Amino acid sequence: MLVAVDFSETTDVVMKEAEKLALALAGRVWVLHVAPPDPDFIGYDPGPQAERDYIARQRHREHCEVQDLARQLKEKGIQATAVLAQGDTAAVILEQADQLEADMIILGTHGHGAVYHLIAGSVSKGVIKRAVCPVYVVPSRVNR
Repeated sequence: MLVAVDFSETTDVVMKEAEKLALALAGRVWVLHVAPPDPDFIGYDPGPQAERDYIARQRHREHCEVQDLARQLKEKGIQATAVLAQGDTAAVILEQADQLEADMIILGTHGHGAVYHLIAGSVSKGVIKRAVCPVYVVPSRVNR
């Protein structure tokens, strides 16, 4: 299972659902966080050294957080690996699912309205449209 997390309020709910599924199915879990691409990668000047240092600290923090999520699963007897990647979120989720030969993608939704999705799009919608394996979308407001 590939579990995509963004460290928002939805992450805890997504991880609880992933844990339940992994325990029920005796599945291996890859916990993926997709960071935005570096500014110079997308054609923008990366800015002064202070900005580059800030981005490096941010990536280190994200790496530690995704490692911690995988560690929490391991403590419960689940095979888990942390993955930190950069790029377009939906595209990277799909690429990683393909590379890791994931049988399922688990991700959350923030429950934004139709106008938000019309303007900004939706990661879960993009993944669902192009995925070749089942996608389990966990709503941010799971009542359990």
